[in-house]
Amino acid sequence: MPAKISAHPFYERLSLVLIGLLSLGYIIIQGKEVLDPLIFGFLFAILLLPIANFFEKKLRLPRSLASLISIILLIAAISFVLYLVGSQISNLASDWPQLQSQVRQSLNDLSDWIQGAFHINATKQMSYVNSTTKKIIASGTDVLGTTFGALSSLMLFYVFILIFTFFILLYRRILINFIIWVFTNEYEAIVRDIVQNIQSILRQYILGLLLEMFVVACLACTAFWMIGAKYSVLLGIIVALFNLIPYLGIFTALLLSTLITFATGSVNSAAYVAGSVLAIHAIDSNFLLPTIVGSKVKLNALITFLGIILGEMIWGLSGMFLSIPIMAILKIIFDRVESLKPWGYLLGGGQEEKKSTMKKMKPAEADKT
Repeated sequence: MPAKISAHPFYERLSLVLIGLLSLGYIIIQGKEVLDPLIFGFLFAILLLPIANFFEKKLRLPRSLASLISIILLIAAISFVLYLVGSQISNLASDWPQLQSQVRQSLNDLSDWIQGAFHINATKQMSYVNSTTKKIIASGTDVLGTTFGALSSLMLFYVFILIFTFFILLYRRILINFIIWVFTNEYEAIVRDIVQNIQSILRQYILGLLLEMFVVACLACTAFWMIGAKYSVLLGIIVALFNLIPYLGIFTALLLSTLITFATGSVNSAAYVAGSVLAIHAIDSNFLLPTIVGSKVKLNALITFLGIILGEMIWGLSGMFLSIPIMAILKIIFDRVESLKPWGYLLGGGQEEKKSTMKKMKPAEADKT
């Protein structure tokens, strides 16, 4: 019996898919102000769901109160981390005179090197520095205004995340019933399976990230303390926080930790700190990340890297954070919809499909592969 041929040619279907993707991308870009905190609120709600269920079922608290207490605990945990960072930064500010002298000495050494390498005397260098400084001071008001506006928008963004988290926890049953109701009874089992797997995998992924961040912070603080870096706790927290940004965060952590160590110590200490950050990143990439996080979200490295780049292009830094959870959600959906399984195979590593194919093959054929 001949295979059924689609009524639409391939180029027509491809054009419709491309138009749909472009339209979806435009909507996502234009809706960033709402969708960005909404997705973060969704992730936080999944993380806090077991805590809210505990207060609601074990302590018999109303759902609204249980959701509110869960969010208060989240704020307390974030405030504790910010307190640690803030206390270290305040200590760093107290050593400001030492930092100035260290930077001044470094600039003098740099000036001597430029004069010897490019034959530009110190007078011309200082003239360029002074003119640049005057331009920066002249635009200082604009910079302060922009900074204040950015901080205000950031605080408003965090408030929206907490509000969305509270309402998603409060109305979670309505949202789940709506998703199930939209589809017919024929697909109810598949929809419930997708919803349950999204909750489970994303919660395990977020907890795995937090555990990975804690282990990296402990390793970094210990390494920096053994080196003798003055602000080992601050540097360890910086490395752990920026480590949350896959692939790209390590370069920012390397730059900041090296600069702070160089400003408060010696060149040798800065070199040791840079080497320690690279060693910790190697341990994290090859052992911690595959063991703690990789087993929860099975995405191949190529798709993950492309997703991070596209996320940064669309939503900036928050897009880099959200790219992996969103691709994990898409993979769960693709793996459970028959017509979308090839896309799920593309997002994943292909190990499950390879194992199933090997089982179906004869031993001689399997040896050949």
